[in-house]
Amino acid sequence: MTFFIEVVITGLLGGLMYSTVGLGFVLIFKASGIFNFAQPVMVLFAAMFIAGLNQEFGIPLWQAIPLVALLMIGVAWVIERFVLRPMVNQEPILTFMATIGIFFILLGLAEMFWGSENRTLNVGIPRGPVFIGDILLQSYRVYSSIIGFIVVLLVVLFTQKTKMGRVLRAVADDHQAAQAVGIRLTTVWWVVWSIAGLIAIVAAIIWGGSIGVQPIMVDVAFKAFPVLLLGGLTSIPGVIIAGLIIGAGESVANVYLGPLIGGGIGNWFPYIIAMVFMLYRPQGLFGEKIIERI
Repeated sequence: MTFFIEVVITGLLGGLMYSTVGLGFVLIFKASGIFNFAQPVMVLFAAMFIAGLNQEFGIPLWQAIPLVALLMIGVAWVIERFVLRPMVNQEPILTFMATIGIFFILLGLAEMFWGSENRTLNVGIPRGPVFIGDILLQSYRVYSSIIGFIVVLLVVLFTQKTKMGRVLRAVADDHQAAQAVGIRLTTVWWVVWSIAGLIAIVAAIIWGGSIGVQPIMVDVAFKAFPVLLLGGLTSIPGVIIAGLIIGAGESVANVYLGPLIGGGIGNWFPYIIAMVFMLYRPQGLFGEKIIERI
């Protein structure tokens, strides 16, 4: 039983890390109705620039991270100005395809600047074992999950307690009504994409310190997809709870079903969990039910 508890808690901690990536998806979708396929590569893009500035130019991490934050804000402005703004009122599938293009552009730019070799990213998070009674946990996952929780809390406070947060919620409720009262959607989109970029930096630091800065980070970030499907594309609390469910389910499946079925179960089992839930609630556990009237 102790070992089972360890497996579940380890999965829950990993699920919070998935939720950190999922936050970027939710914020962009709520504000613009765009499913940002490029969010996973934004994590890799940020990680490669942080590691590259640190290792190639000797810039300390405490200086490299703010520089990359400014870079991500600039990337958000370029995306809003030259990709999203010309596509206002276009079909959703067109904007989705545009984010696929952004995915490959950011991936190509990162590899053009820094190559595709693996890099380490030591952010100073402790890595020793942590005992809670008889339960053994990895300190890196514990501290990373705390960081992820703080980021989630800050996003919630931003959306609920600030003027811009109220503007974002107004845009999420009704784009046309928001425009009618003088809210500029382009400014809102730039702010949201900037926040998504900053969240990508946090995810880059967490995952880069865990598995290293390498292209496989994109695959790990894609684990946020079943989290979104399960929690709902419009719910911040949903993405947190769904992350915990997906993380725990993946961990239990790896340990108990992996030896019976074979390796690699963690790559697809989260999607099985999400699809089973979607059979009964297609909009996700906390997503808004979309009703179209003819």
